[in-house]
Amino acid sequence: MSANSTNELINATACEIRDRLVQKDIKPTELLDALEDRIQAVDGPVNALPTLCFERARDFAKHLETKPIEERGLLAGIPVPVKDLTAVKGVRTTSGSPIFADRIPDWSDVLVETMETNGAIVYAKSNTPEFGAGAHTFNPVLGITRNPWDLSKSAAGSSGGAAAALATGCAWLAHGSDMGGSLRNPASFCGVVGLRPSMHRLSDGPGTSPFQTLSMQGPMARNVADTALLLDAMVGFENINPLAQPSPETNFLSTANKKTKPIKVAYSPDLGVSPVDPEIAEICKNAALQFETAEVIVEEVTPNLIDAPEVFKRLRGLDFVVGLGPLLDQHPDKLKEDIIWNIEYGRSLSAEDIAWAERKRGEIYYSIQTFFNEFDLLICPTTIVPPFPVEQRYVSECAGQKLDTYIDWLAIVSTITLTASPAISIPCGLTKTGLPVGLQLVGKPQGEGPLLSAANLLEEILPKIQTPINPRK
Repeated sequence: MSANSTNELINATACEIRDRLVQKDIKPTELLDALEDRIQAVDGPVNALPTLCFERARDFAKHLETKPIEERGLLAGIPVPVKDLTAVKGVRTTSGSPIFADRIPDWSDVLVETMETNGAIVYAKSNTPEFGAGAHTFNPVLGITRNPWDLSKSAAGSSGGAAAALATGCAWLAHGSDMGGSLRNPASFCGVVGLRPSMHRLSDGPGTSPFQTLSMQGPMARNVADTALLLDAMVGFENINPLAQPSPETNFLSTANKKTKPIKVAYSPDLGVSPVDPEIAEICKNAALQFETAEVIVEEVTPNLIDAPEVFKRLRGLDFVVGLGPLLDQHPDKLKEDIIWNIEYGRSLSAEDIAWAERKRGEIYYSIQTFFNEFDLLICPTTIVPPFPVEQRYVSECAGQKLDTYIDWLAIVSTITLTASPAISIPCGLTKTGLPVGLQLVGKPQGEGPLLSAANLLEEILPKIQTPINPRK
């Protein structure tokens, strides 16, 4: 494939690619050729997609090409990388851990099966921190993922490989997951879009804790409409997930494309739970106020979420005991210190400690429901700092305030996790040094459609953050 042809495809949106596939203007195998060329050209210093499976992808694509176009699924053959925490049959899936460095599952997660049924072609696994723990993508098996906007900076995490792949044109769409911001943080750092859906909007599994309510799968892309397209390809009720939600009657892309404006939105500079870098705060506030150009009322209001960081810390600790506690018992020398801390903290909690967290989470949920009776959206910064040096394990200080643990700097996103609301990060500006900044928009539970529609409207108003880019030193 010529360089011009590759560049033309790489720079296209996922919706444009899908239209061309449906019109049979291009073939899925041509998209794989373009991606392979692009990955070879730019991914080396970034390390977004350390595990490739193009042979499997081409077999799938050739099979897809034998079907009538109406039987090729919603995506019609768009390639999609899957985060390295999620099983893909026959593809190395390490979870970033030495314990599973050579694991090749003989089954795929039900979400992967859903995407493939809807015409997604898996061609790579995107990098993640060890077991997805932490918002900086590095692990002892597959190394560090660097931010393509500045290779000396972090791509955030835990879906850091997915975000960096999108930013460099090594993906049009990408799968990720999010407990305390893992779809939203890397989207902010890499200048792309990440959506955490409502609780169990998507069916996944099997897993160690099917009844958990913190970690959710979700879509990432370079713009809001493309994100909605992938969300549509991910939804689907499956009994393997005991809390699965039914599919909506109206697809998310058509709702997003209406760009329906909200009536009144709330902007909070910090959710009352975290310090925020002054430059980030200014960029995000100015971006939120751009809604006023569409005659949307914007008020600076902060709901009462003050207990959320402690609630999240306790419930996260419990989840780590459930999911990873046995691995600590079996392999105490093969887990990073942050994971060991999380598990040991979880084990130190009493029943009353956990009961308090569950009661408080209920109060947070009901409080945010009342809040959404008055406001259509809650808006705040996605991340509290710009991308930080890649050698740094996590943010330990912000705006003169010390942060004790590796999850403290994530309070502005992990707080929203507790509300069960969908949340999206969209690019909203650049720092003085040219690094992306994300704005977090939060909608009502089960309200992905209105959220995507409003985000699409604001994306149209805000200055465009151009991606894909070539990696920058």
